[in-house]
Amino acid sequence: MIKRESNTQSGAFGANNLDFWRRFLHLRPLMSTVGGKNESRQAFDLEGYLTGRTAAVNRALNRWLPPPTAKPATIHKAMRYSIFAGGKRMRPALCLAAAEACGGSLEDALPLACAVECIHTYSLIHDDLPAMDDDDLRRGKPTSHKVFGEGIAILAGDALLTEAFALAAWFREGRRYSQREVVLELAGAAGSRQLIAGQVADLEGEGKKISARQLRYIHERKTSALLRCAVRLGGMSADCTAAQLAALSDFGHHVGLAFQIIDDILDVTQSSAQLGKTAGKDQAAQKATYPAIVGLERSREIAAQLTGRAFAALESFKGKAPALAALAEYLLKRNR
Repeated sequence: MIKRESNTQSGAFGANNLDFWRRFLHLRPLMSTVGGKNESRQAFDLEGYLTGRTAAVNRALNRWLPPPTAKPATIHKAMRYSIFAGGKRMRPALCLAAAEACGGSLEDALPLACAVECIHTYSLIHDDLPAMDDDDLRRGKPTSHKVFGEGIAILAGDALLTEAFALAAWFREGRRYSQREVVLELAGAAGSRQLIAGQVADLEGEGKKISARQLRYIHERKTSALLRCAVRLGGMSADCTAAQLAALSDFGHHVGLAFQIIDDILDVTQSSAQLGKTAGKDQAAQKATYPAIVGLERSREIAAQLTGRAFAALESFKGKAPALAALAEYLLKRNR
């Protein structure tokens, strides 16, 4: 059995800005290393990488999920409506990139990448429900409950969550990680102490003044936990070492926090058309966000600090994780 790392990270928001930028500039060569050779940062074709990995994930999901004609057709149409609604498949991409960084294969990591996407999509369907965030748009399209009704939307989410564990059952065991450990990893990230805990705290915090510490608790669970799980599962599919798994955990934790902070920023700064969902929902619902608590500029600084810590976690891969580094930078710059 492997020893699980703690989900608690200290000092992520307290770093001195000058020290951070010195550290970040020191880490820049890591991001410009591809295949062990020093090349320009642009040498890694992230757009091409995402296009290829998204196509692979979509093909796999189309093959593994029940067809839209399978009875009862309504539920399978609803499941497919949401999971194929678009998006860059960031969590699967991170899973696959982590596998590659550890010397693994696309074939071995793909079921787990798809499992993570099923859980993510289920969480979005439920998050958009009237009892939750009550949103009409997701990825530029009407949300599931607007198309199929609340009952079918709830069941579509339930079905996708269940399918995720069926996909995890395809995990090919190596020397270090059993199928049991993979299922526990996925269940832990999606369960009442992580993803669900974040959703509960988010609902209970609406209309209240909460601290940055309480907000971080929400972000660590509602967003960071599944991103962290995605990269850990990618590493596990490649039979990674304990040291590699720890580095991936650190990377995923900090990227996940930065990802949610940028989402909070975009909710304030971009339009519904740009976001693909209703802009300004957080403010309208009186949700606690980093821009609301510390302001936009400080929020951007915190996101950059967290991304710097994610880059630092990749140092041990010695240039063999260019996709992970490029993805982290891309997620940070979504607000540019």
